[in-house]
Amino acid sequence: MGQKILIVDDASFMRLNLKNILEGAGYEVVGEANDGNEGVRLFKEIRPDLITMDITMPEKDGITAMKEILEIDPAARVLIISAMGQEAYIKKAIVGGARHFIVKPFKQDNVLNVIGKVLGD
Repeated sequence: MGQKILIVDDASFMRLNLKNILEGAGYEVVGEANDGNEGVRLFKEIRPDLITMDITMPEKDGITAMKEILEIDPAARVLIISAMGQEAYIKKAIVGGARHFIVKPFKQDNVLNVIGKVLGD
């Protein structure tokens, strides 16, 4: 099996789209969460190789969830995938510990290229 990925996004169509892209490229999607709280909980259980994280979600936003995950495991690899592509959000995500930032809408090739770089494939 490929490397394990957790998808955290409140939009079910976006989770499905990412899952199809990732599984088609040989990655194993080991969990899906629709908000930051669930994402942190699943991270603790699953310990995936990579977490894709949206920013704007109910309950707990992606930046806060990412920081909690990095407190649990400073080596965790978080990739922010968000429509919030303004420079301030990108900077906040990268400074907060994200390994990379992809702006929605995204192209499949770009997602796979960035994930390959983050995972060292």
